[in-house]
Order: sequence, then structure tokens, then C-alpha cells
Amino acid sequence: MNAFHRVLSVFIFAACFSACESSPGLYSWGSYELQVYAYLNGESRGEQLAALERDLEKIEAGGKAVPPGFYAQMGLLYVDMGNAAEAVSCFTMEKTLFPEAAVFMDFILGNLANK
Repeated sequence: MNAFHRVLSVFIFAACFSACESSPGLYSWGSYELQVYAYLNGESRGEQLAALERDLEKIEAGGKAVPPGFYAQMGLLYVDMGNAAEAVSCFTMEKTLFPEAAVFMDFILGNLANK
């Protein structure tokens, strides 16, 4: 492969990669991934929940969809903070938006009801 083909290959790869990065996605992730990481590291539940609630407002205002697991994560935070009613609401919303999660959400809701 000559130098021209190498440069052309790099240019095409860069163009395709940048097109993928700039295309709008189906979901608006906000700081969801950072909050999951913070949760796993035992950081402040209140701060994580506040960040996710801010993200939810931005997502709704922007007309995007929440990503899978978003409401489930909020539900876990509400459970940790002792707010079972809000947790049930979040787990139910996760189940509604993502029917493939229904079995797992029902399992969590069942365990929450037995507490």
C-alpha cells in the first residue's frame, strides 16, 4: 500500500469515527455512568440522586429518552435513603420503559415488598 492509500485510509477512518461521535443518540446519558461508578464506590447517595434528578430534568427538556437502567439506579438510591415509595415508582417506570427488564424489576419489587 502506497502513502496515498495510507493517508486515504486514515482519513476515511477518521471521517467515519467522527460521524459516529457526532450523530445524535437515542438516549441522553447525562452523568448516569458517573453516578453508577460513584454508587459502586460508596460515595454520597444524596449527591448521586440529586445529579440523576438534574439529568432527568435535562433529558426531558431536551426531548430525549432516558437510558436503560436510569430509573433502576434512581430506585436503588431511594432504597438506600429509606424512601420505598419513590423506589417503587422508579422500578415501575424502569419496567414500563424497558419491558425486557420486567422480570428483574418484579424480583426487586417483590423483595422490597417483603422488607
